[in-house]
Amino acid sequence: MIGVFDSGLGGLSVLAAIARELPSADLVYLADTAHLPYGDKDDSFIRDRVLRIGGHLVEAGCGVIVVACNTATVAAVTAFREAFPRLPVVGVEPGVKPAAAASRSGRIAVLATTSTARSPRLAQLIRQHAGSVRVAVEPCPGWATRVEALHLEDPDFVDEARRHLAPLLADGVDQIVLGCTHYAFLCPTLEPIVAHQATLVDVADAVARQCVRLAGASALGRGQLTLLATAQPERLHAALPALGLSWLTHRLKDSARLVVA
Repeated sequence: MIGVFDSGLGGLSVLAAIARELPSADLVYLADTAHLPYGDKDDSFIRDRVLRIGGHLVEAGCGVIVVACNTATVAAVTAFREAFPRLPVVGVEPGVKPAAAASRSGRIAVLATTSTARSPRLAQLIRQHAGSVRVAVEPCPGWATRVEALHLEDPDFVDEARRHLAPLLADGVDQIVLGCTHYAFLCPTLEPIVAHQATLVDVADAVARQCVRLAGASALGRGQLTLLATAQPERLHAALPALGLSWLTHRLKDSARLVVA
């Protein structure tokens, strides 16, 4: 069994990629909706939540844990690995490395939550993998909350997205990293803005491939999906069709459940 968690709905983009790669795996998705968003919280709070939520999934029998949240990964995946040293743990970090490798202009950008944008881990990733490529880090406050509210087709967001992206494109950025798993669900709005100028870089498929490599016996199951949340679990089930993930409903073991963690 593979456990996947995020502060809310964003990690469903990663869950979907894993489900496609491992159709027989039993998957558990836990959304810490009682404490979302993580993007504006301090690192100590996020570490506490990651240890609690991840620990709950370990106790439930998950043999692989996926921290399907960029903010949680940069703030707390090291602490979680130290707490569970024998457990395969997959984090989600901004795809700086593939973006830098693919850039022809030598300019890339990272769209991120406020917390990820200021994190030392993101700065380290840029130092390690960007080389001579120039990296612009663009905080996008409120974008994850927009996904949580399922306000994906709000005309006002088109203008807001242009305000963030236009200066980057004018500066020659040709690779734009989605530094939050929530942002994958905003691609229908973002892609027309960057079309023919830049490529959006998401790492969900790469995370899924890492799960394939690490899963072992955890990939063997009945292909069932369990949805859990620390508040309003019914929203998880309702979000699947709204986010274009109706195909996951046939894997649902039962209704989404509330957990205390």
